[in-house]
Amino acid sequence: MEEELLLIGYWPSFFGARLKIALAEKRIPYQYIEENFPRKSKLLLRHNPIFRKIPVLVHNGNPINESLLALQYIDEVWKDKPPVLLPSDPYLRYQAKFWAHVIDNKIYYLGGKVWKQQGELQEVAKKEFIKCLKLLEGVIGDEPFFGGKTFGFLDIAFIGYSAWFKTYETYGNFSIENECPKLISWVDRCMKKESVAKSLHPPDEVLKYAQMVMKVYGLNRGFGKGIHA
Repeated sequence: MEEELLLIGYWPSFFGARLKIALAEKRIPYQYIEENFPRKSKLLLRHNPIFRKIPVLVHNGNPINESLLALQYIDEVWKDKPPVLLPSDPYLRYQAKFWAHVIDNKIYYLGGKVWKQQGELQEVAKKEFIKCLKLLEGVIGDEPFFGGKTFGFLDIAFIGYSAWFKTYETYGNFSIENECPKLISWVDRCMKKESVAKSLHPPDEVLKYAQMVMKVYGLNRGFGKGIHA
């Protein structure tokens, strides 16, 4: 019986990009369905009635919500399809999941404040944002990827954010390359992978999207609540 695999997403979402990259890495065919925000489709609400967010992976009718959980699901269900995304060593698996948790609970919210806030609030967020990026840069160390020699779970969890780097820099008036050159070198290596290059939109397009959001919603009004997971 042929498997049915749907991915419900939204193009600016770094969370949705994770699943696109993972599926491309493992060469798993799927149908992509683009949401039309700010409206939420009946399909999305049916498959994620609790959080009402994207992305949602629907495998043979069963919804898998929250992008990091879905990323792990992909790795476990299609474990026979290389590459393996999570390390087999329990501690290394923990490390990958821990730093992915940091990314979603620190980098995401601080980055949002950098491009949505002004004045002192923005400056405080920017300093903390750069501090977190430096910590992640330290995790890479001298290896080519977070997974060491191989591109893996944590690389996929973070690389989607790089499409937003120009937006953070533009609104925050700073250079991530000047602050974290190793991190930008890592981005360059990741972008050479077809799975990444084809899954991420150009930073200029993301910046235009952010500018549109600012115009429509106002500088100090949050946007995206209930959209991404």
